[in-house]
Amino acid sequence: MIASLGMYDRAEVQPSNDRLWSLIRDGLCAAGLAAPDQLTRGPAAYWPAWQAQDLVLSQTCGFPYRAKLHGKVALIGTPDFGVQGCAPGYYRSVFVAAKSDPRRDVMQFNGASLAFNEDLSQSGWAAPQNFARAHGLTLRPTLRTGGHLLSARAVAEGRAEIAALDAITWEMIQHHEAFTTQLQEVGVTDPTPGLPYISALGADEGLMFKVITAAIAALPVPDKTALCLQGLVRIEPEAYLAVPTPLTPFDLGMQDES
Repeated sequence: MIASLGMYDRAEVQPSNDRLWSLIRDGLCAAGLAAPDQLTRGPAAYWPAWQAQDLVLSQTCGFPYRAKLHGKVALIGTPDFGVQGCAPGYYRSVFVAAKSDPRRDVMQFNGASLAFNEDLSQSGWAAPQNFARAHGLTLRPTLRTGGHLLSARAVAEGRAEIAALDAITWEMIQHHEAFTTQLQEVGVTDPTPGLPYISALGADEGLMFKVITAAIAALPVPDKTALCLQGLVRIEPEAYLAVPTPLTPFDLGMQDES
């Protein structure tokens, strides 16, 4: 069995995620369902967990869900992080540039070099590319960083002109990383469904939704604050599948770094 909550699990909030998982685990066990004692972390918390036949719970991104996981996993529900300007369970990306850059609006960044976390990221790649296409902009994929924190740092250090960061991750980065004072917000993307909780195909989605909802409600306020977590909502698969899917940087000819 495997469970992971790796999408918002930086070191400072891991104890809060552990307490959230303990409440979920105990609720599942009380309902007669088996669950692992601890969360899996590291590389195994992502694609290996999402594709595992014994997956109890994980959190994925909307792009991987619609591109590769739909029909292969159970969609349990979507956590609501109370993102400003978004409906419950929805989120958006925040465009950031160096504070020293005289441009103050994303519309001034046509042709700019883009740092992005990975090819199948909704917030780091798909959202900014969909925004750019809708507004007649070009954002050039220049640096594949491996994480939103690394994208933000790349912009602060002048290795790329702009990046699009998951709004929840951006809030956490600002709280924990001093270098973010070197960055400015220059725009936001349109809202899309947030990062959903998933389980192995065949899971009792209704029961798990109830258990997770109760666990979030019972989570101490400091932990909810640390995780920016407010509740759990249902978003239908069709809402995820309706989000446009742009070509990936690899599709566009950008090779993997060796």
